[in-house]
Amino acid sequence: MSGWLTIMRSRPMIGLLIGLLAGLGCIGLRHAGGLQPLELAFYDWLLRTRPADTRPDPRIVLIAITEDDIRSLGRWPISDATLAEALERLLRARPRVVGLDIYRDLPVPPGHKDLEALLLRRPEIIGVMKVGEGQLPTIPPPPVLRDTGRVGFSDIIVDDDGIVRRGLLYQDAGESTVPAFALQVALRYLQAEGITPQPDPVMPDHLRLGRTTLVPFEATDGGYADADARGYQILLDYRAARAKPATFTLSALLAGQVEQAALEGTIVLVGVEASSTERSFATPFLVSDGEVSGVRLHAELAQQLLRAALQGEGSMTTTAEWQETLATLSLGLLGGTAGLLVRSPWRFVMVTGGGVLALGAAAWLALMQEFWLPAVQPALAWLVSFSTTMAAGFQYERRQRDQLMQLFAQHVSPEVADELWQQRDQFLDGHRPRPQKMVATVLFSDLQGYTSVAEAMEPQRLLDWINSYLAALSDVIIAHHGVIDDYAGDGIKANFGVPLPRVAPEEIQDDARRAVRCALAMQEVLERLNAQSQSRGLPTVGMRIGICTGPVVAGSLGSVQRLKYTTIGDTVNSAARLEGLDKDRFVPADPNNICRILLDETTAGYLANEFRLERVGEVSVKGKERPLIAYRVKGHAETADDRL
Repeated sequence: MSGWLTIMRSRPMIGLLIGLLAGLGCIGLRHAGGLQPLELAFYDWLLRTRPADTRPDPRIVLIAITEDDIRSLGRWPISDATLAEALERLLRARPRVVGLDIYRDLPVPPGHKDLEALLLRRPEIIGVMKVGEGQLPTIPPPPVLRDTGRVGFSDIIVDDDGIVRRGLLYQDAGESTVPAFALQVALRYLQAEGITPQPDPVMPDHLRLGRTTLVPFEATDGGYADADARGYQILLDYRAARAKPATFTLSALLAGQVEQAALEGTIVLVGVEASSTERSFATPFLVSDGEVSGVRLHAELAQQLLRAALQGEGSMTTTAEWQETLATLSLGLLGGTAGLLVRSPWRFVMVTGGGVLALGAAAWLALMQEFWLPAVQPALAWLVSFSTTMAAGFQYERRQRDQLMQLFAQHVSPEVADELWQQRDQFLDGHRPRPQKMVATVLFSDLQGYTSVAEAMEPQRLLDWINSYLAALSDVIIAHHGVIDDYAGDGIKANFGVPLPRVAPEEIQDDARRAVRCALAMQEVLERLNAQSQSRGLPTVGMRIGICTGPVVAGSLGSVQRLKYTTIGDTVNSAARLEGLDKDRFVPADPNNICRILLDETTAGYLANEFRLERVGEVSVKGKERPLIAYRVKGHAETADDRL
């Protein structure tokens, strides 16, 4: 796994904490109403994309009073006589129910007495009233129907965005509870089927109609934050929105152009569809169908009630508030955890997009079962937690990389730096390299004759001269995959086999061989630099190199602001002692003896026959009780492969 495992080990709660905060933030935003427009818009889209039955419900017929009807009659409102004539024609076709969605609280002569007599005599007719609220006026029912139980209110609930999504079944009107117009016509129709409203056996305050219990709407159901839930409301499922009921105009009815078979045994709703006299309403299908008249909304609700009672289609339900909270927190925690595991931008798009699509698909499938599953709140929690955790991880990773590059970028080859970054979970502990015990080959180099040159040369010229040597020698070390540990004046310390542990014997052998190859390459560079210095009248120097292989402790020293990665231990001390052995007696007067390379016995044992070695013998070094057996490197063996 990648370095993100380091985050989870060092900060196991980071994803959970971000996920929890994201979830709680989304819950708070939802309760403040900030997510309601998005939730309702997505709900509308789900309703529009749901497969719909486009066959009209034969149980409901509309008689629409259109603009053409008003012009042909020459007046509005139409007279009681005209209305009575229309009702008489309807009743002769023997419909089961006639719903009159036209206010008749005041007489519209002529024919008022005839209309009243007809309304009183025929129980199939359901009148309408308006309860009203606030600035909306109250419109009484026809006086003759006031105490007959054959009146329903026509009030329609409109959401803040102007769309109708709920149907009102009962509401309080003063000291009494009044049923809705659509409910009244549906109940009158269902009487012939032996169905009457009953309390639910388990929840007595819930209305059971035939085979279905109608669950009342609550203020925070679905995507709503604090809706007005007064009265007994249900969510409109709009299953019949694509199936337009059979519709005839008033003029066609009066002209005898409506066949009896089209009306017999049905619910006939008489209402106004003239935009000049009647308000129209927006539905979730506004994009494709435009606004609809109030009588069509009553027809929609009546059809939903009939389907519930006769076909057992449940009313639209939604999640409980605790379920939404649990889902949001769960998605937040999941997003926070997943955000720690993903680094690629493409994977970010795929994972976040996949999560959102999965939630959308779940919401769509739930709607197929008459269940509103709010998806915006959990989707937002998922997106916010995932994105925030990933961003925090990128920031953490950038600090790690900066720290790593600060330690190594100028002292290792690009290949080693890349390998360090790829395996940083094994190497870093937070922002510091993890202390490790490992086997490495340590190289110390020092220029012979530098001190006397430094005393005689002016400062700027001295720095330019010594930097030319150190830069060239450093490039050689980096090219051989060594890690430059330190510069000390004219000296360099380098390690081979760090910072990633080398365990296999062949890996340790490779480190030792690369260190010796590097030393011989440094000798060649020194010869070239001396030739250049001599041609420019500058001093020349010799070089001593000490190399040891063995156990070291590798780690960082210093503060967070100034760290240095280094190795310590007996192997390091031995390499330093070999480099400085008899340095006062080492005078590189012979151009063929410009560089002395000494090894310990362990390093020599890893070299096989690749190099020509001269056994120096036992040498005593400062700080060690037992002498070292040293070897001097004379060059590459005649058959050695001199490739890196």
